[in-house]
Amino acid sequence: MIEQHSPQSLSPSFFPDPDCGAGSAQPLRVGGKWTAMVLRCLEDGTPRRFSELRVPLHWITPKVLTETLRAMERDGFLTRTVHDENPPRVEYALTGLGRSLLGPLDTACDWARTHASQVTEARSAYERTSPVT
Repeated sequence: MIEQHSPQSLSPSFFPDPDCGAGSAQPLRVGGKWTAMVLRCLEDGTPRRFSELRVPLHWITPKVLTETLRAMERDGFLTRTVHDENPPRVEYALTGLGRSLLGPLDTACDWARTHASQVTEARSAYERTSPVT
């Protein structure tokens, strides 16, 4: 006879400290949708102007790129330097904290390359079997 397990209910205190003691930093969420791409654009250490970032990120609207850069500055991932010129020149560069994300980003990219076909296959199977909503 196969013994049946009664699953234990999930407790409201399952995550006693959802922020892992990091306050509002939310360590499992790093930036928004475009943060990784901005990190890649700045990884060589060269400060870049907004217009330079727009070249490889041409599909991102200026508004969304501005929001992304502001969020990254707020989170301490990059610095925004305004040079006293006419017109003002603004450059963005990674901070040490931002640079520390490059290693985990490399790992995530390696994982994605290794498992891309499996993810694609899973998505296709899901779309074939899931009801249209």
